[in-house]
Amino acid sequence: MSSSSEYGAHTWELLLTVDHQHEDVQKEFLLPVTGDLHIGGLMLKLVEKINVSQDWSDYAFWWEQKKCWLLKTHWTLDKCGVQADAKLVFTPQHKTLRLRLPNMKTVRLKVSFSTMVFRAVSDICKILNIRRPEELSLLKQSGDTLKKKKKKDKNSKEPVTEDILNLHNSPVSSGLPANPGLYSKTMTPIYDPVSGSPASSTITWFSDSPLSGQNCSVLALSYPNCSPEMLAEMYQPRTLADKAKLNAGWLDSSRSLMEQGIIEDDQLLLRFKYYTFFDLNPKYDAVRINQLYEQARWALLLEEIDCTEEEMLIFAAIQAQYHVSKLSLSSEAQDTTCESEVDEVEAALSNLEVTLEGGNTSNILEDITDIPKLADNLRLVRPKKLALKAIKSYWFIFRDTSISYFKNQESAQGEPIEKLNLKGCEVVPDVNVAAKKFGIKLLIPVADGMNEVYLRCDNEDQYARWMAACVLASKGRTMADSSYQPEVQKILSFLQMKNMSSQATSDPDSVDMKPECFVSPRYTKKYKSKQLTARILEAHQNISQMSLVEAKLRFIQAWQSLPEFGLSYYIVRFKGSKKDDVLGVSYNRLIRIDMATGDPITTWRFSNMKQWNVNWEIRQVAIEFDQNVFIAFTCLSADCKIIHEYIGGYIFLSTRSKDQNETLDEELFHKLTGGQE
Repeated sequence: MSSSSEYGAHTWELLLTVDHQHEDVQKEFLLPVTGDLHIGGLMLKLVEKINVSQDWSDYAFWWEQKKCWLLKTHWTLDKCGVQADAKLVFTPQHKTLRLRLPNMKTVRLKVSFSTMVFRAVSDICKILNIRRPEELSLLKQSGDTLKKKKKKDKNSKEPVTEDILNLHNSPVSSGLPANPGLYSKTMTPIYDPVSGSPASSTITWFSDSPLSGQNCSVLALSYPNCSPEMLAEMYQPRTLADKAKLNAGWLDSSRSLMEQGIIEDDQLLLRFKYYTFFDLNPKYDAVRINQLYEQARWALLLEEIDCTEEEMLIFAAIQAQYHVSKLSLSSEAQDTTCESEVDEVEAALSNLEVTLEGGNTSNILEDITDIPKLADNLRLVRPKKLALKAIKSYWFIFRDTSISYFKNQESAQGEPIEKLNLKGCEVVPDVNVAAKKFGIKLLIPVADGMNEVYLRCDNEDQYARWMAACVLASKGRTMADSSYQPEVQKILSFLQMKNMSSQATSDPDSVDMKPECFVSPRYTKKYKSKQLTARILEAHQNISQMSLVEAKLRFIQAWQSLPEFGLSYYIVRFKGSKKDDVLGVSYNRLIRIDMATGDPITTWRFSNMKQWNVNWEIRQVAIEFDQNVFIAFTCLSADCKIIHEYIGGYIFLSTRSKDQNETLDEELFHKLTGGQE
């Protein structure tokens, strides 16, 4: 028999595996240790034994049998429970992960595999410049949702190459303290609230964010829709049971990635898990708004959420408007390069230098008071009594926010026949592309009502220039405004879209924007292409003046107004019931739904909830409401921890207020969602 002191001093051998990239260095080491050796001391002994000069600061021990990290370096081996049969791997905590974003783009970045998923998602959102990371989480696709895709890949002869955006060298993903960069919340807008693009190229000069430059546009702007053929190959839930499968793979926010079986270079989905979108601001949230728009768009296209035919046409019209606005933006961007932007800055600095030195600036500085003008022959149409119209050609000049017209060009130096002030007027397009009719209807407020004036243009280009000027003037802006050229391009793109209907009749393949890309497969089977085009254009009339960000925000608002919005479904068995039901979890309520008919049976609101808990032994969720209402259920389609976390997460999000800063109370989140497993 040996004494306890002799036992504590006993030395034994521990096999350690090192996860490194040096081919000429061994990976397994057998070290003599004692039970009172702390984890930090074990690291030091191992690094000395490896004898390779490199930065080991990101390395930690992973215990394979127990599926846990040994991160408390002051704990001894005895306190951790490590014995001679333990298999410890000395491995980096930050590893590469592939994330499929809501816009179906894949990014590769380094993520902490040792911190809780809640913290890892927060770090990911900093890299991607997404505020309010508490609304998102990581989802692992279930095997059922991948079956259709795998079957297609099996039959495919050519290997599928995925376009991946690499962000793995970003400071946050490398485990380093990050420069706030684009993510920092300041009083200066970091995005253009109209287009959603970065507010200025100069932002990239002061930021080490990996999203500087083109990468930001990949995440903040939507790109061409997939073809109907590709859409048909993707997983589309047909029943409530199918929809329940979509929510089965949410990762546990209170455990690390490695603890949940995620390995390096695995692919996960980054999705908005909680449907309470707090403080959406176009000046700061271009990426967040775009990813929300994309998640909503794909949910509708894949029929993950139901909507009526009229609602689907509205969604299609908003997508079409977004497409039109983006065409105008990209056509404008083609004429702008980084070099020209730098040249503009250098020119401004030169002008400033001349001014400060007191030199002659008359030939150097631009006259900033010179506002552009339009001058053209247009036809004026004034409605007369007895439904007769007087149509006559005049020489028109558009300056500031007013239109003046003269008998001819030669008399333009004198007094105009009439001067129309367009501030506050209503501008209505009067266009028939097929008939080559390009008219502008102006409803100008006067003392005794509205003065109705029609302008007729000769062609599309002339119409676009004058229509854009009228639209801006009605808002009190001139053609010197930076939005004038994008407005012109948007109108030209809109005319191109208006032309789709006539093209689709004769040659559907000639249409650039296929209407089938804007609606779910159900409606592409119901209607022909030209019928869909006509119906989408009809719904588009009311939203034809929206900007990029406005279109996306309107889409999100329309999505939020759907009856099924924000419902996450799970198959459960209620205590005392002999059949399975579906439980819908929303931001403010739980709904028991009949699995066969889809009809709601009972609704319980979170505001009436007194307490909830989980019996981890039998995996049963129990909830108590006001008036002695008590329910209990087991979850059949997913782990009960997911539903428990959903309830606690929504209650946590309800505590947010605009008075708070963006620092999250992580401890409160885990208290509400972690459970006592």
